[in-house]
Amino acid sequence: MLVVLLFLIGFNSFVILNPGQAGVMSILGKARDGVLLEGIHFKPPLVSVVDIYDLTVQKFEVPAQSSTKDLQDLSARFAINFRLDPLSVVEIRRTQGTLANIVSKIIAPQTQESFKIAAARRTVEEAITKRNELKRDFDDALSERLEKYGIFVLDTSVVDLDFSPEFAKAVEEKQIAEQRAKRAIYVAQEAEQEAQADVNRAKGKAEAQRLLAETLKAQGGQLVLQKEAIQAWREGGSQMPKVLVMGGEDQTSVPFLLNLDDIQR
Repeated sequence: MLVVLLFLIGFNSFVILNPGQAGVMSILGKARDGVLLEGIHFKPPLVSVVDIYDLTVQKFEVPAQSSTKDLQDLSARFAINFRLDPLSVVEIRRTQGTLANIVSKIIAPQTQESFKIAAARRTVEEAITKRNELKRDFDDALSERLEKYGIFVLDTSVVDLDFSPEFAKAVEEKQIAEQRAKRAIYVAQEAEQEAQADVNRAKGKAEAQRLLAETLKAQGGQLVLQKEAIQAWREGGSQMPKVLVMGGEDQTSVPFLLNLDDIQR
């Protein structure tokens, strides 16, 4: 029995810390100065306990809510990667205790305050359209606030960013109004182009008539007139007559057309 007791006492006289761990020794409930790092360490049996902290990167998702510069409600959820400063573990043990307490008592409220700082600098629309700038301001504020607690922020990411239903409705109405305005501009431009096309067609027709008039005045213009009359006859779908009688001695009048087959019948 004595041997077993001595074995248990001897076994509890040492503690082994793995890489990425740090320990804080408490004797009779009082934390001792000096952090225990990886390796084997002696501890007084029966009257001491070693609290072990994970120094590797930790990740927690923390919600936050705030109001923007234009007094719109904005809510977010941040994924925060952090690690503890080995030199601050003893103080963390004395003031906060466990890792769960660190998250709930330090990281969560400081995340909330940092988000308020970042959101208050911009409108809700700017918070959405300039999300990277919002995150940058949030990171700067959070890192500065947590560093004094011995917590190093390695990275953050915005998991979710939501705004109020009223703003969502306003955004939808704005998009509809913009689409209607773009449609109105398109219709106006289309009408303007069509009007310009009509003007161009009218100018072209007037120019063609002017050239035709000049042609008729020139020598040989009567031939052009005769050609136009024949072309009009053909385009009208009528059969060309077998006899063509030209009117006038100077041949300036429109040709008179006569079908001999009709006369014979």
